[in-house]
Amino acid sequence: MMNIALLLLMLLSCSLYSQVKEAPIVSEGEGPFSQLIIRGAILINGAGAPPIGPVDVIVENNIIKDIKVVGYPGVEINEDRRPPLKEGGHEIDAEGMYLLPGLIDMHGHIGGKSQGADAEYVFKLWMAHGITTIRDPSCGNGLDWVLEHKKLSAKNKITAPRILAYTVFGQGSKEPISTPEQARQWVRQNAQNGADGIKFFGLAPKLFDAALRENKKLGLRSACHHAQLEVARWNVVNSAEAGLTTMEHWYGLPEALFENQRIQDYPVDYNYQNEQHRFGEAGRLWKQAAAPYSDHWNKVMDQLLELDFTLDPTFNIYEASRDLHRARRAEWHELYTVPDLWRFYMPSKISHGSYWHYWGTEEEVDWRDNYKLWMTFVNEYKNRGGRVTAGSDSGFIFQLYGFGYVRELELLREAGFHPLEVIQSATYNAAEALGLEDEIGSVEIGKKADLILLKENPLKNLKSLYGTGAIKLTEDNEIVRVGGVSYTIKDGVIYDAKQLLRDVKTIVDEAKAAEDFKINQPGMDALFEKYER
Repeated sequence: MMNIALLLLMLLSCSLYSQVKEAPIVSEGEGPFSQLIIRGAILINGAGAPPIGPVDVIVENNIIKDIKVVGYPGVEINEDRRPPLKEGGHEIDAEGMYLLPGLIDMHGHIGGKSQGADAEYVFKLWMAHGITTIRDPSCGNGLDWVLEHKKLSAKNKITAPRILAYTVFGQGSKEPISTPEQARQWVRQNAQNGADGIKFFGLAPKLFDAALRENKKLGLRSACHHAQLEVARWNVVNSAEAGLTTMEHWYGLPEALFENQRIQDYPVDYNYQNEQHRFGEAGRLWKQAAAPYSDHWNKVMDQLLELDFTLDPTFNIYEASRDLHRARRAEWHELYTVPDLWRFYMPSKISHGSYWHYWGTEEEVDWRDNYKLWMTFVNEYKNRGGRVTAGSDSGFIFQLYGFGYVRELELLREAGFHPLEVIQSATYNAAEALGLEDEIGSVEIGKKADLILLKENPLKNLKSLYGTGAIKLTEDNEIVRVGGVSYTIKDGVIYDAKQLLRDVKTIVDEAKAAEDFKINQPGMDALFEKYER
């Protein structure tokens, strides 16, 4: 008999992700060029170095060939010190702008049919926010579909980030997987099919152990959302010891930190399939774990550090749990959220993550306390040398692609990360977790030209990375919007990030016009009708 957690989550994936509309084959962006010089930028290299500039960065056929410091802040640049532009080359005047590595979303689902989030819409929201690489954890549109788009992106035939395909365990299996040998066999077949790794949700221990060890033997990487249906028998420490490379969210970590119990303290009327039960009780879980800096807390942390394990917390995706009103009223929804996705967010007993059956103050207070304990562990893990990355899990719980990722960076900052550590998590750490640190993740000679340029200093204000920018009052007492990514450069191709956002707005406007749709807050229409009567 198939493991119940796997069965439920595979059914969930099928209901959410039946194939989205393909991204159109289009020639957008400029390049790649035989030579590209980005001139006069202030460089934040992603590897932890402080900003330095002005620099000229020389790219040839998508590879960074040189990085030249060409002057001093506030001093006119001596043109004789600058590298010359070759015939057929292209240059960007980036004086006063900030140059960073392309951002990496470690938890990027490529939309779902029931959500109305088609591939072009999702890809352009990511690219508009400087996200040049995503890891698709579960390949919900099907491995063949994801691999085809991965190939098209690599050839720059579609406007899309680089894609890493992590198939959900068991996907495509013609029969239930019930033995370790069947698990190993599926893992071998998954590798032959071209997947970059596996996303697990939880399995019976003997299956999980066999699958992880076989995957590691084949040199592939893995991610796991330790679902509550199996976590009592197998937590994050078990997974890390068997070869798991990254954990998603935080499930499985508090359970590893239990001291006086083995199982989460569920109410006796709890039903996992009732998502208000599931997420309401999840907000009370960290209180059941060992206290920060206690012997057992330190022991678990040391075990994970010893195994070179990666935490991908996705703080943002649960933020509505601690402040539903804030998440629901985010200013970008009116401009950039398509109607079907907005409907998907509404209170529902069916849509995953729409658990607002009667969400209130008590649940939010629990979740705020939950965050404090969760963030304490993640920040200390980073302080002791552990790898932490940035992932968004957008398309659920009022988090929109691109925007949710920037919010993740803000929440890493709230957890205690220095802004440079935030950028490092979003770039170099993520590339290292994916095994791509020799290709992307930092601005270094020999690496690919995955870069972003923006006019505002993101270290000073991470909000300047939002497509809607940051609000600023000028010296003339004028309220303006500043920031947003100006250019996203992926594989040496230069994209106008502002134009990508305009494209997304056109997609949204057309979808709204087709059904005369406008965003309304849940239940308000009925409330107004009551008043009118």
